[in-house]
Amino acid sequence: MARYGQRPENALKRANEFIEVGKPARALDTLYEVFKNKKWAYNWSESVLEPIMFKYLDLCVELKKSHIAKEGLFQYRNMFQSVNVGSLENVIRGYLKTAEDRTEAAREQSQQAVIDIDDLDNLATPESILLSAVSGEDAQDRSDRTILTPWVKFLWESYCQCLELLRTNAHVETLYHDIARMAYQFCLKYNRKTEFRKLCEKLRKHLEDIAKLPVLVANVSLNKPETQQFNLDTRLVQLDCAIQMELWQEAYKATEDIHGLMNLSKKPPVPKTMANYYHKLAMVFWKAGYYLFHAAALFKLFQLSKDMKKNMTADELQRMACRVLLATLSIPLPSAHPEFDRFIETDKSPLEKAQRLAVLLTLPQPPTRASLLKDIVRLNVVALASPSLQELYNCLEVEFSPLTLCRQVTAVCDGLVGEDNRQYVTPLQDVTLVRLIRQVSQVYQTVQFSRLLELAHFTTPFHMERLLVECVRHNDMLYPNLH
Repeated sequence: MARYGQRPENALKRANEFIEVGKPARALDTLYEVFKNKKWAYNWSESVLEPIMFKYLDLCVELKKSHIAKEGLFQYRNMFQSVNVGSLENVIRGYLKTAEDRTEAAREQSQQAVIDIDDLDNLATPESILLSAVSGEDAQDRSDRTILTPWVKFLWESYCQCLELLRTNAHVETLYHDIARMAYQFCLKYNRKTEFRKLCEKLRKHLEDIAKLPVLVANVSLNKPETQQFNLDTRLVQLDCAIQMELWQEAYKATEDIHGLMNLSKKPPVPKTMANYYHKLAMVFWKAGYYLFHAAALFKLFQLSKDMKKNMTADELQRMACRVLLATLSIPLPSAHPEFDRFIETDKSPLEKAQRLAVLLTLPQPPTRASLLKDIVRLNVVALASPSLQELYNCLEVEFSPLTLCRQVTAVCDGLVGEDNRQYVTPLQDVTLVRLIRQVSQVYQTVQFSRLLELAHFTTPFHMERLLVECVRHNDMLYPNLH
C-alpha cells in the first residue's frame, strides 16, 4: 500500500484524484492509511475523519471488499464508541444503506429474483459446478448469477461483520438490534434459509457471550430491562420471519429463546407481546403436529384477550371461541388404556417433551384433552361459539349416535369457512372415525367392514384400516369383529 505523510484532508483529496482517473483500489489504499496510522487517527476529530470514512466505505462497497470495510470500521469503532456514538452509527447505517441499495439495483437488473445457491459462504461446490456443466446453463442464467450473487453475498457479510463489531457495547445496543432485524428481513426477502439458520445461531451465541461479560458501564448487561426488551423484540422478529419462511425448527427455537427472556424480566411482558407470542406459538405447535398444545396455546390467547381487551366485539369473541373449540375437538382421542402406552411408546421421553412444551405455555403440568374440554366449558367457550359448532361439540362429546355421527360432522365441516377453520377438517374427521369405532363396538359384537365404511362415508378403506390398527395398537380391545 502507498504511504502518504500528509494530513487526512490531503489523503481524501488524493483519493478523489485516484477515483477521477479510474483507480478506486488505489484510492481505497490511500484512505486505509489514515485509519491504519493510529498517530493520525486519534489526533483528529470526527468532523475530519467522518467524511473520509464515508468515502472509504463507499469504495469498499464499489469493490465488494467487505473484509477491508470491517478493518476500517473496527478502527473507527475504537476511536468513537465512547466519544461520539452518533458518528459511528451514521457511518455504519450509511454503509449498510449503500450496500442494500446496490444489492437491490442488482436484483432489479437481474431476472433472477431469488438466487438458487444454498450457502453464500460456499458458492462453488463440486456439485454445483457439475450441475452447471450438465444442465446447459444459458447466458442469461450466468449473467444473473454474476450480477446478483456477489452483491447478495457482500450484503450478508456486511451484516455479519457489523453485528460482530457491535455485539458487546452498550452504547450501540440499539444499532446492533436494528442491524439484526435488517439481517432477518434480508434473509426473508432473498429466501436465504441457510443464512437465516446461521444468523439465529450467531445471535444465540452473542446472547450467551453477553451473559458471561463482567459488569461494566460499557458492556451490555442482561440485567437491564432495556436490554431484555431489545432482545425480546428481536426474537419476536426472528420468530415471525421463521414462520414466513416455514422454518419450523428455527421458529420453535425462537419460542424457547423468547420464553427464556421473558423469565429474565422482573416485570411481566405487556399483554400485546404475550398475545403475539401465544398466536405464533399456536402456529408452531400446529405445524409440528402437537394438536394438544396448539389448542392449549389458543385457549391461553382466548383467556388473555378476554381479560385484557374490554372492548372486544361479539363477532370477534365468537370467532376466537369457534377456533378454540375447533382446535380442542381436533385433539386426537386418548387411548382407552393409557397404562399400556409405556410398553409401545417409541419415543423414549414423551413425558419430558410434554413438560418442556407445557413450560413454553407457562403451565405447571401438561394439559390433556379432557382438561381442556373442562376449561372451555368452564369459561363458556362452547356457549360463545356459533350454533353449528355447538352442535358439533354435542355430537362428538355428549350424544351417542353412531348411525348419524359422521353425517352430522360432515354437515358442520362443509359449513366451515376461512383457512384458519378449514385446517381442522382432517383432524376432526379422524377424531370422528375413532369415536364412531368406539360407539359401534358398544352396540355390535360383529360388523361387516363394508357396513362400517357406509357409516364413515368420508373415509377410504385404507385409512379406516390404518385407524383400526392404531386403536388396537393402543390396547383398545373393545372393537368388534370385522368381516
